Amino acid sequence: LGAHMLEVCPSIASNKPKLEVLPLSIGGKNDPARLIFDSNIGPAVAASLVDLGNRFRLIVSQVDVVPTEQPLPKLPVARALWTPQPDLKRAAAAWIYAGGAHHTSFSFALTQDYLRDYAEMAGIEYVAIDNSLDLNQFKQQLKWNDLYYHLAKGI
Repeated sequence: LGAHMLEVCPSIASNKPKLEVLPLSIGGKNDPARLIFDSNIGPAVAASLVDLGNRFRLIVSQVDVVPTEQPLPKLPVARALWTPQPDLKRAAAAWIYAGGAHHTSFSFALTQDYLRDYAEMAGIEYVAIDNSLDLNQFKQQLKWNDLYYHLAKGI
């Protein structure tokens, strides 16, 4: 479940978002206005850009957004429920091995191809988590990538 109070673009909404000011018990600030909606359904990507110290890594997870089974009135935020490819267990393992962050960017409009092209142009390491994932090969790819980026900068 992807859900967040503030930084969500309403272009992913399946219906007209509601704007409500609701109590927030953290931060000691005034209660924020927030958009409340469910997202569209269909294929999407969740991406995380992580700083590894000597380089950046763009981790892109292919997901399938599905409808919620029931309304979520106690979760008054923007929300999208997705199933990661190939499945939650392997996708979560790959995300952790790659150093995936808590915060992600989410898009129905962008694809793995767009993000791979961007990473290549920007000189950023790129790893994909999708239906073709083999965890053993993925871990090996991370090791080879580490060696490549070390050698590419000179020993």
